[in-house]
Amino acid sequence: MDLNGRQRRALRALGHHLEPVVMVGKEGVSQAVIAAAEQALADHELIKAKVGESSPLDRHEAAEALAEATGAAVAQVLGRTMLLYRRHPDEPKIDLPGLPPPKKKPAAPPKRTSPKHRGHGSRQRQ
Repeated sequence: MDLNGRQRRALRALGHHLEPVVMVGKEGVSQAVIAAAEQALADHELIKAKVGESSPLDRHEAAEALAEATGAAVAQVLGRTMLLYRRHPDEPKIDLPGLPPPKKKPAAPPKRTSPKHRGHGSRQRQ
């Protein structure tokens, strides 16, 4: 998935407060790292990942490898931190410019109260 400038900017703003949830270590982009990123992307759509100093891959190489393995797009690489985005196929949470808006769930009908619990006390006043 390719992102345009407006979409990247929107994702950077949304991802600013996020903490890294995936760590690329000395094993590089291993199957365990890919599985963790897959799960995090399925749960959140937008995640931060960090490339450790012991990683054999350059930060840009690691970002591209992880994005390719998970089907995500690289929204940003800043220092040793990368921001990855993958839209949820059924229930997208993030509304990006240029993409169809996420479907809203229908509102639940209001709860009805039982007629015998109308207010103070159990007796009705006459």
